[in-house]
Amino acid sequence: MKFKTLLGLLVVGLSLSVSAQTWPAKPVRLVVPFPAGGATDILSRALSQELAKKLGQSIVVDNKPGAGGTIGALAAAQAPADGYTLLLTTSSTHSIGPAINPRMPYNAEADFTPIVYVASSPQVILVPMSSPAKTLREFIEHARKNPGRLNYASSGNGTISNLSTENFKAQSGTFLVHIPYRGTGLSIADLISGKVDVLFDSVVSGMPHVRDGKLRALAVTSPKRSTLAPELPAVSELLPGFESVTWFGVYGPRGLPPEIVARVNQAVNAALAEPELKERFARLGAETTGGTPQAFAAVVKA
Repeated sequence: MKFKTLLGLLVVGLSLSVSAQTWPAKPVRLVVPFPAGGATDILSRALSQELAKKLGQSIVVDNKPGAGGTIGALAAAQAPADGYTLLLTTSSTHSIGPAINPRMPYNAEADFTPIVYVASSPQVILVPMSSPAKTLREFIEHARKNPGRLNYASSGNGTISNLSTENFKAQSGTFLVHIPYRGTGLSIADLISGKVDVLFDSVVSGMPHVRDGKLRALAVTSPKRSTLAPELPAVSELLPGFESVTWFGVYGPRGLPPEIVARVNQAVNAALAEPELKERFARLGAETTGGTPQAFAAVVKA
């Protein structure tokens, strides 16, 4: 009986080794736990095009939004650890969510294999063009005069936009009613129409609407002004110490073979080193990072 068990384990081990050596033999699914049109989706599609060239195989972006990214992250965690399902996510699913929700359906550390830190990006504070506030100071004054009468949108409970706005409320002495959405797309649409009063959104997905004249930007949440929009003040200029920067990174399911982790890590780093992709990310308002799996894990824990 013991011999059969050992033989079975040996066969499984050899099978995984052979699979890792021939990977990728078919298209790779890249799960994005947020809707199409949001920052994570935009960056994942830009990265997947270059990553496909490096791996010699198609990368299929699979949007699985819901519950602040939890649904998509769980789907990736439960996928076979064969390298054909990866996850490109943010601090919302692996830092903020686990910190504020003890009932998460997955363990953000134990159920995933960190692969590579892709990029970081600040947020931008957006209001409708119909808003009486033309500056951040004016918005704070307007909110203080109308406690509980203004609302804010977020991409879901426990997401970076939710946490950032709550921190802003605490530091600015304002009271805004929270309206959670299933991602950025719907919240942006309601912000443009004036159904909601303010949104903290990623620079990546928010600034295009500002350039199109559909929304007004008041400030950015990076420690200093963003090179993408140097005319916008940093929130910290008015509220010292305020900062909110999102990380984006790639994970695999728990137990992903080290050979595949190394292949994906090398391919993503090579893609991020391409001048065209670096410039594209910069235009979107994201700074490419890259690095080792260990460095990425350290960023998440920080």
